[in-house]
Amino acid sequence: MGFWFIDYLAHELEFGDFAREASCLISEGSFLDKSIALVKPVLYMNRSGQALSMFWRVRPFNPANMLICYDDVALPAGKIRLRARGSAGGHKGMISVLEALGGDACARLRFGVGGEQVPEELTDYVLSPFEQAEEEAVLDRFPEALEAVKVFLGEGIDQAMNRFNP
Repeated sequence: MGFWFIDYLAHELEFGDFAREASCLISEGSFLDKSIALVKPVLYMNRSGQALSMFWRVRPFNPANMLICYDDVALPAGKIRLRARGSAGGHKGMISVLEALGGDACARLRFGVGGEQVPEELTDYVLSPFEQAEEEAVLDRFPEALEAVKVFLGEGIDQAMNRFNP
């Protein structure tokens, strides 16, 4: 879901095509006079932190300016939630990212993908196709999530959380 949203952002913000660099796909552009890189790791999800580290070596950045977008089965499909920091909540991709960053101080935008019955073993669940209603519920939130990203970029994570978290 995170990749779908990053693709949506690239389109809506009129950024360039994605190009491969340092185990990532990158689309670049500017917003509010800020240079922005949209980054999609191309390693396995549970190695996202390794891809981020490789990107960081090539293009150093301040993690405080980063917003990680990803799916979360702990939230119902169609719910979005912003956080300034915190644990990975069991999400293997976020565990890898937090290990690479050496802490939990990175903003994130989570997309709920939890269905009515989420099994304890998640592998088959997260790799299976969405139910149509669940997919539509998540995709319907993309415009609001885009606005949340714009607020994050312009005013910071606290303002984005105040405005877009229920």
